[in-house]
Amino acid sequence: MKPLEITDANFKSEVLESQIPVLIDFWATWCGPCKAIAPIIHEIAEEYDGKVKVVKVDVDPNHETATEYGIRSIPTILIINNGTVIDQIIGLVKKNIITEKLDSLLN
Repeated sequence: MKPLEITDANFKSEVLESQIPVLIDFWATWCGPCKAIAPIIHEIAEEYDGKVKVVKVDVDPNHETATEYGIRSIPTILIINNGTVIDQIIGLVKKNIITEKLDSLLN
């Protein structure tokens, strides 16, 4: 399972209306730290398949969503549950930082 690419057009249906928590990776193709965290995001998508929906939003073509959520630095990871942001992680972090937040939400 790889992360789902989300756009401004399908953000509401794929993220806000999701029946399970959603981890959103806001990124850009030119961002070095975004490229560095990508393999971690892919691992999390596989490990949490069915429990958490893992998605990616490229901020350049999807600036409406990025602006709405106040994304000023990338990578930024948001965790949304029932349409509400419950956590935010900014910058390149180790995998355990992300999984600890997901695990506390799921348990």
